[in-house]
Amino acid sequence: MFAKIKQAFFTDSLTIEWNHISKAPLKVVLKNDQGEICSTLEASPEQHSKYFNWYGLNDLPYGRYILELSNTEGDQSVKLVKRV
Repeated sequence: MFAKIKQAFFTDSLTIEWNHISKAPLKVVLKNDQGEICSTLEASPEQHSKYFNWYGLNDLPYGRYILELSNTEGDQSVKLVKRV
């Protein structure tokens, strides 16, 4: 696991924490519990930061989601819940 999510739930943003500082580009896909892609993001982490904030998720409906992270270090999936 190369990253972790600060909390298993979100409202309008997510905070991703790296296990170590990496310059590898990151692809993030957020899918609903039916497997439909709801949002995607491709980003390069800041050079000296262990955290990345993904904003703009407030338009998604409440429910269960799967966050898929991938970069050169591997792939990772995390189950999340969007709530009030």
